[in-house]
Amino acid sequence: MRYNKFARTAFALGAALALAACGDAEEDAEYEVGAEDLSGGEMITRDPEDPAVPVDIPEVEMTNASEEEIAAAGAEEAVAEEEAAMEAAD
Repeated sequence: MRYNKFARTAFALGAALALAACGDAEEDAEYEVGAEDLSGGEMITRDPEDPAVPVDIPEVEMTNASEEEIAAAGAEEAVAEEEAAMEAAD
């Protein structure tokens, strides 16, 4: 019985030391977002001081696809689906 009491005391002391060691951990930094989230979701921010990967964005004017281009893309997709179905049947 004396051994059991010693084990419980040692376990409690070890647990208290472990919790005390974790108590000094650094808190996570919180970043303020310069935008309002209207979607209701969670916004993800980053530290502006962290180095980032440079990205080159091309200077291209965006235009809408014409009706002919939309029809041609649909026809190409239909042909590709037919070919895939024929290959699967073989």
